[in-house]
This record gives sequence, structure tokens and C-alpha cells, in this order.
Amino acid sequence: MKNIFFPDETISPNDLRFVCYMIERTARKLKQPNSYVVNKMGKRELTERLSVANVQHAENPEAVVQQWTEDHHLETGTFDVLAVNPDYVTTPPTALQMGKVYARLIEQTQSSDEDYADAILRVYNSPICQILDDYNSSAYYEPSYYIARAYYQGSFN
Repeated sequence: MKNIFFPDETISPNDLRFVCYMIERTARKLKQPNSYVVNKMGKRELTERLSVANVQHAENPEAVVQQWTEDHHLETGTFDVLAVNPDYVTTPPTALQMGKVYARLIEQTQSSDEDYADAILRVYNSPICQILDDYNSSAYYEPSYYIARAYYQGSFN
């Protein structure tokens, strides 16, 4: 995928990981599902965020979350991904860990005619995300190839 601001540069897998991490951070802060954040941003804005990710990764993550929240008029919800049963989960995965899970899933399921922005929208709107984001289950700890297979099957069963 080409950088829209610097056409000689390509968007790297590291840029994808950063954007997935920021999607997760933003969703957690707002108590919204990840799909809410990506759908409010849309393809154009995701493409822009991917194009500036190599610069924004040096900024304070809280400032980036605040900027995304303001730019896209994101609202606080009631979906708290961190509200887990302590009998099942002692420490939920971090936003960075989940950003990596989603980035790997995107990379493993991306078709040759699909750019990162399209792939982000496709993956984050998949029903499998409801399972990955239920930290009372162990789905997010599964190996990436298993998560990709579950994505294609639509279930971990």
C-alpha cells in the first residue's frame, strides 16, 4: 500500500500494527467496540492514519487517542472490554498485545487486491472479533494461524 502523503514510501506492517494498537486504545478509553472506531473513521481516514503512522508512533498515545476522538466525534459507550471475570482472567491483554493480534489477523487474511484500510474494515467488522474481544475466553491467546482459520470458519468451534 502506498503512502498517500509521500507516494515514494509504502505503508509498512509496523504502521499497520501501530494503527491497530491505537484503534484498541481508543476503543478501550471510550468503552466502545473496535468496530465502532474503525467504522466512524472510514476508509479514507484509516488510509490517512496509516500514512502518518510512522510519525505518530513517536507521539504520546493518549494525545493520539484524544485527537482521534475529537477528529471523528467519537462518543463514550458502555462496552468495557476490560470488565472480566477474575475467576477466568487475572490480567487482560494489553492494548498493544491486542493490536498485534489484530494486525497479524489482517496480514494473514489480506487478499492481494486489498489494501490495509480495506482489510482493517473487513476484519474489525467480522463476528470473530466479538470472540477475540471476550477476554473471559482464551481466543486471543491462540496462535495466529489458528485465529486466522477461525476467522475463515466464523467460529473457534
